[in-house]
Amino acid sequence: MSRTNFQELLDAGVHFGHLARKWNPKMAPYIFDQKNGIHIIDLHKTVVKIDEAAEEMKILAKSGRKILFVATKKQAKDIVSEKAASVGMPSVTERWAGGMLTNFPTIRKAVKKMSTIDKMKEDGTFDKLAKRERLQIDRQRAKLEKNLGSIRDMSRLPAALFVVDIQKEANAVKEANRLNIPVFAMVDTCCDPTPVDYVIPANDDAAKSVECVLTALCTAIQEGLEERKLEKDKEVEAAPAEEAPKAEKTLRSRRAKKAEEAAPAEAEAPKAEEAPAAEPAEEVESK
Repeated sequence: MSRTNFQELLDAGVHFGHLARKWNPKMAPYIFDQKNGIHIIDLHKTVVKIDEAAEEMKILAKSGRKILFVATKKQAKDIVSEKAASVGMPSVTERWAGGMLTNFPTIRKAVKKMSTIDKMKEDGTFDKLAKRERLQIDRQRAKLEKNLGSIRDMSRLPAALFVVDIQKEANAVKEANRLNIPVFAMVDTCCDPTPVDYVIPANDDAAKSVECVLTALCTAIQEGLEERKLEKDKEVEAAPAEEAPKAEKTLRSRRAKKAEEAAPAEAEAPKAEEAPAAEPAEEVESK
């Protein structure tokens, strides 16, 4: 079953591309027509591409890996932040910090700094500082929270990136390509789709368009997470049944060890009895 249909995409304005004079020829396969100097995206191909991307994201979510959502443009960042949080995925909606992927250990240090400040506030160390120092630390904490708060729980590199507007987020796409991280993206008619692994031809400027596409993708991610949870529950239920045979095996092996230990003891017992029997014979000969 399709994740979305033609009419839903049409109502959300996903089919509106950029001005025809600003188009990128590499987007030609996804363009249906031109009207009033604006390119119209072929929504039949968009539906197919959304379904393809959704299935891949579902597999990633089911395997327990993270997908990083990136959208810093005004009309998309609130929607992306909300949708990503609803499925427990990290997101970057304020500013893409250079080296967020290629220099990930340094970014993790900045995130740990936030945790250190929080601990200082909990154990009372923060209150012992001078007022000026407290203000400086608070400003630093607020800045880190704004830029990196959404990736606080991301302990390792993401399995994939989802990007809205690859022209604006060019640095994020370049870093992902350099590290061979697959990129899912909403690509408009003015963009070059070459660096993107899973192209979703769509209007990336309208809030309704972004929300429509993200709803379909996040639904797929949620399905993957639920399937993963069911599998884990089945494993937990099956675990006690598997432990019983293991206990029998360990018991048998212990008995075998006891039998092996007892066998040498029995073999040595006759030798111990024979030793005193030889002494009288020697005494007779001496006499």
